[in-house]
Amino acid sequence: MFERPDVGERAILVHIDFTAHDGTEDPGEFRELVMSAGVEPVGVVTGSRKQPSPRFFVGEGKLEEIRDAVTTSEADVVLFNHALSPRQERNIEHELKCRVLDRTGVILDIFAQRARTHEGKLQVELAQLEHMSTRLVRGWTHLERQKGGIGLRGPGETQLETDRRLLRERIKSIHKRLEKVRRQRRQGRRARQRADIPAVSLVGYTNAGKSTLFNRITTSSVYAADQLFATLDPTLRRLELPDIGPVVMADTVGFIRHLPHKLVEAFRATLEETTQATILLHIIDSHDSRRDENMEQVEEVLAEIGADEIPVLQVFNKIDLLEDFTPRIERNEDGVPVRVWVSAVTGEGLGGLYDAIVERLAEDVVHHFVLLGPADGKLRALLHEAGSVLTEEHRETGDTVLEVRLQNRDWLQLLSRAGVKEESVRLELGHA
Repeated sequence: MFERPDVGERAILVHIDFTAHDGTEDPGEFRELVMSAGVEPVGVVTGSRKQPSPRFFVGEGKLEEIRDAVTTSEADVVLFNHALSPRQERNIEHELKCRVLDRTGVILDIFAQRARTHEGKLQVELAQLEHMSTRLVRGWTHLERQKGGIGLRGPGETQLETDRRLLRERIKSIHKRLEKVRRQRRQGRRARQRADIPAVSLVGYTNAGKSTLFNRITTSSVYAADQLFATLDPTLRRLELPDIGPVVMADTVGFIRHLPHKLVEAFRATLEETTQATILLHIIDSHDSRRDENMEQVEEVLAEIGADEIPVLQVFNKIDLLEDFTPRIERNEDGVPVRVWVSAVTGEGLGGLYDAIVERLAEDVVHHFVLLGPADGKLRALLHEAGSVLTEEHRETGDTVLEVRLQNRDWLQLLSRAGVKEESVRLELGHA
């Protein structure tokens, strides 16, 4: 019922500019969306109006133009780069005698194709059902009558009412199963937090190169393609970083301009990985002409899911597409890395990205020269065991100077295990 139907391979695209509205959709991006859905655009109808028509969204003259385009190109479906009301969608279908989908329907179609995990499929189905629940009349108008016949006379229940009830029950069931997924994710996050493992989450506009960069960093094999919403399910990988130790990195679904609120709600379990991150890597397509607008859209979605307070490191990707551009790290007035320029395809700048991530995560790292006496053998052994000793110098007095670098929390834990109070540790302050 919820799989993508094997029709609609040829499509007429409709894009209308409204002078009375801000935030017009990008027709180029919509074409990419349609092609990502595996549909061939065979014609584009454009126009402009002050505001949408309540009945057909477009004027009757433009509707006639769309009908002619459908007939001429033998298109199977008409795709609107806008949000249509159920009534408008129904009226247009009745006039054109072919399937009509709005922007949300196209995005849902792509999601239905991309979902791979059980959780991803549940989330897609939930979004589809909630979108479909307002459009049921279209499919069941001919059945909207009381059940009749021998043994079936009486008030009964219309087919439409039955279908709505079944949808409500299915939506309720999916919500329960997704809540179970959320509980499992929360348990996994609590376990990581107890082990003090930082979480780095990749976010960004769709097709900014998140999965390609994720694969580079983690030497993973996540599906990556030059198309919108190539990644739908969250992927977690563990990697080791110098001074930091184990880190969990998460690749998440890409954001898009005017992402329908129901989709954000349906994917909340996935997006929770973002809200619980230690730091976000905001991956940005540096070559995109709408780069700044895309960045604003990502920030809006982050605010909507409650992740706008998490520290962010901006990663400007695809510098291989820019002329005479070399990778670099940009810092704020306090010297903290805030922006890194890289190419996930060629690997340029990845060394700087590693350094910037480590530096941002290592804001709580201590670097000490510790003076240990013969009686401090346990602390010395623990520091060596933790891999925190950079250099070791033995003195004629029998003392030893260890250069150590580690997270402050690990430093305090090692002191506690050795039975040493922090204030009693002798530090060699003269070393650089």
